[in-house]
Amino acid sequence: MKDAQVCAAEPIPDDSLVVDSSSKGIRYCLVYLARPKGTNPELVKQLLESEPQVVVDQQSCRFVPHVAAMYEKQQMLFKSSDPVAHNVRLAGFNNNLNIMLPANGELPRALNAERRPMPVACDIHPWMQGYLMVFDHPFFAVTDEQGNFEIEGIPAGTQNVVIWHEKVGYVTAGAARGQEVTISAGKETTLSPVKIAPSQVK
Repeated sequence: MKDAQVCAAEPIPDDSLVVDSSSKGIRYCLVYLARPKGTNPELVKQLLESEPQVVVDQQSCRFVPHVAAMYEKQQMLFKSSDPVAHNVRLAGFNNNLNIMLPANGELPRALNAERRPMPVACDIHPWMQGYLMVFDHPFFAVTDEQGNFEIEGIPAGTQNVVIWHEKVGYVTAGAARGQEVTISAGKETTLSPVKIAPSQVK
């Protein structure tokens, strides 16, 4: 193993399918609106003020977080907390990047919105892989350790919600078009549990 003094210092977990033993929820699912009907300029303003930069770190030879999501007007910062060199390879429809990242280095980048999640890889350490999605709207989330998520400020009306996971692809009905959900103004809308059968996992 290359750079074993860092990469083998502790076991590297498999983040491609992380299931909570209690809730059975799945971490690192992307949840977002497909072609949202309506906008929320105030939400965009709050997002850019509170989190102008999204960070993907390389820690102990793994991408942290494993799945990241960002709005196109946020800045992406690829960084390395490791004392060894990495590289960042990103291939999408509108973004292509393959650049060295020195030990403890940082690489800020502006990225364009994409149509689907992009794999993020390090060619020096080929087991390292994550995913990144760049949106042209602020209505997105990544599920937490229990498989939960929250998206605030969605315009009222009928919206299409998409859930995507790297081991399954599009989880919700309608695939990339999404599953219809009715949002009521000023009220919280709860999405019914979306289940993934073991046979769906690739």
